[in-house]
Order: sequence, then structure tokens, then C-alpha cells
Amino acid sequence: MQQNNLKEQFLLRNDITFLNFGSFGACVKPVFEKYQQFQLELEQEPVEFIANKSLEYLKLSRQTLGNYIHCHQDDLVFIPNPSYAVNIIAKSLKLQVGDEILTTNLEYGACDKTWKYYCQQSGAKYVQQPIILPLQSKEDFVTQFFKGLTNKTKLIFISHITSTTGLLLPVEEICKIAKEKGILTFIDGAHAPGQVPLNVSTLQADIYTGACHKWMMTPKGSSFLYVKKELQHLFDPLVVSWGYDSATPSHSQFLDYHQTQGTRDVSAFLCIPAAIQFMQQNNWWLVSDKCQQLTQANANEFCSILNAEKIAPINNDFIVQLYSAPIKTKEPLKLKQYLYENYKIQIPVMPHNDKVYLRYSIQAFNSQSDLDKLFCAIKDIKAKTNLLEN
Repeated sequence: MQQNNLKEQFLLRNDITFLNFGSFGACVKPVFEKYQQFQLELEQEPVEFIANKSLEYLKLSRQTLGNYIHCHQDDLVFIPNPSYAVNIIAKSLKLQVGDEILTTNLEYGACDKTWKYYCQQSGAKYVQQPIILPLQSKEDFVTQFFKGLTNKTKLIFISHITSTTGLLLPVEEICKIAKEKGILTFIDGAHAPGQVPLNVSTLQADIYTGACHKWMMTPKGSSFLYVKKELQHLFDPLVVSWGYDSATPSHSQFLDYHQTQGTRDVSAFLCIPAAIQFMQQNNWWLVSDKCQQLTQANANEFCSILNAEKIAPINNDFIVQLYSAPIKTKEPLKLKQYLYENYKIQIPVMPHNDKVYLRYSIQAFNSQSDLDKLFCAIKDIKAKTNLLEN
């Protein structure tokens, strides 16, 4: 399917230049239609759907997703979003006074807040190892990161692809070293599935969470939590419900605890097979590769127009379909709204620590003209307003 035809598969408004796929993704028409079919089936016969059919439907989704990310279906449970997964793990980890969670200063804010909350409750320490940008190489990142390791480190928590800075991190190398040292690893892969090929089995991560509603294009509220089988007994559900001490237990307590939680609409989870089928039918890794090329091809001009320093080499080691540059602005929210209201450009302007980042995302419906429009808008804003400083 050609790019124009792929663009027609999305439900996004034609009058908006959408450069913010990274925040919440966007559903394609065939998947959204499947979503509505499941919701209609649920409403037509709620008891039959919830009591009898839903578990089989969920099993099919787990099988399909398991094949896609290369892990056993019973090592996956569905959750609304990766932040939910971080809460499951942090709450159950039984942190003690003096324990340390090693992470970076580049992580997603909601996850930082979760770890800080549970560390404060337990007396543990959330170690946000400073990563000095610009990065020089994978080895540079790994060296910087492990300077935060101590004999008190209980778990490593790190993004596969960062949110604000849009960087692909060397998680394979991190997991390998951690395994050699006997330290648990938890990878936040919110942006990874559908953007990069994911093989959970070879990655060697102990715990992995990913969003399906971002780059896999499923309906919102569709994510997963993977836990190695030998560790699954450690993690309780956030909601204790019918799966606990079940009258009809399955072969897996992990599935019972986290999957059987009373009345909820699981339709978004059930659309995962349709999303994977859509990607396979449209040779999605070729589509993704073209998006990556467009992302990288415009990075230099983006930084030049913004007078911004590149935060990492513009290559496949660090840049996939997101590109982020630090900008100088005193009013990030106003700048975001100005871009939307005056130029119809949807793009995030994100404060992070002491910096602010402007990040574009490239998906199948985007083209060079979208980025050209952004570049013209930036030049115009710099000439006419004080929202962007040189």
C-alpha cells in the first residue's frame, strides 16, 4: 500500500499537521472498526461476552502478541498503560530501607513519580543517574549509566525509547550487564512495539512493559506487562478481585490475578491481532524504515532552525521515528498552543528537568511537506513573537 493510501487508513483530521504520534498514537480504520464490533458484541449480550467469551478472546490476543514480541503467551497480561505496569511492580517489590532503584534522568515523568512515591513509603532510594547530553555512542551511555550502580541496587528501570528526548537506548547492553551482575531489569517500552522489532526472549529483561496504542495503532488503553515466569509470583495485582483464590483457577496464577478483575471493557486489548495483521499486510517494517529515514533526514535542519545542539548522533543507534531538540522558551505551553491555533500543527513542547524539548514524530501518513510546514512555522514564530529565543 502506498503512502497516500496509508494516510487514508487513519482517522486523523485532514486540517491538522499531526507530528505528535508519540503521545497517544492513532488508530487505523480496520482496527477501529474491529474495536467497535467488539464493543457492540459486548453491549448486545454483556453476560455472555464478559462471563464466557472474553477469556478466550484475551487468550487469542496474548497468543498473537506473544508471537509478535517473541515470548510465551502466558507470560503476558494486558493493562491500560505502562504507568499501570510500573505501579504493579513498584508496589509489590517489597522495597526496604537502603534499597536503590537505578534509572536515568531521562525517564517519563509519571513513572518517576510512581517510583518516588513507593521509595518514599519504604525508605528506598530512587537513583536518577545523570546522563550528560549530547551522547557520543552506545558505550558512552552505558558507561555513564553504570556509574550509578552500587551494592544496594535492587532493580534497574530504564526506557527502551525515551519520551521527551526520543532516544533509542542500548537496553540490550544494559540487560546483559545487569544479568551478569545478578540485578533485576525492568524496561519501559512504551514507545518500542511497532517502532522497533522487539524480541523479549533474547533481550533478557526480567520485566517489560509496552504500549500497543502508540506505534502498534490499537485503540487507547491497550498495553501489556511481561514478567519472566520465575518472577511472576512476586507481583500482586493492583486490584484484588475474582482471580484471587479463584473458584475456577486456570493453569496460571499470574493470569488469574491480573486478568480477572471484574467488569471492564477489554475491547481495546482484543484489537491487537487486527493491528498486527494490518501491519503485516502493509509490510510495516518497510514503512517504519522509511519513516526513520525521513526523521533522520530532517534532524539537522530542525536543529539548525532552532539553533539547538543535537543530543545524540543522528543514526540508527539512537534515532527511530522520534526526534527531539532542546529549545529556549519561557512559555512552553503557550508555544504549543500557538503552533496549534495559528498553524494547525500538533506537536509537543515538553519541559524536562531544566530544559524544554520540541519533538516531532513521523508515522506512515507524514511526508516532507509536514516537516516543511513546521520549519516555516518556527521561522515565522521567531520573527514575529518572543515565544522562541535564539
